[in-house]
Amino acid sequence: MTCKDFASFILEYLENELDGTTRARFEQHLSICPNCVRYLAQYRATIVAARTVFQEPPGMLPPVPDVLMRAILVPRCH
Repeated sequence: MTCKDFASFILEYLENELDGTTRARFEQHLSICPNCVRYLAQYRATIVAARTVFQEPPGMLPPVPDVLMRAILVPRCH
């Protein structure tokens, strides 16, 4: 398996959807490729971060200052 192949199977790997042969090839590649080990760790961290962001209840972000809202919403005429 190449690194490109590895990248194309990463989501299926994490969702435990690979057949036994492909999973074995994927894990064998992991055992010899430190770059893909790092890539897999970063991919997992990204998934965790995205889930965390979408679990925050509304209103947890600081309010946007009025002056900034006006600057965004008021059309500019040149």
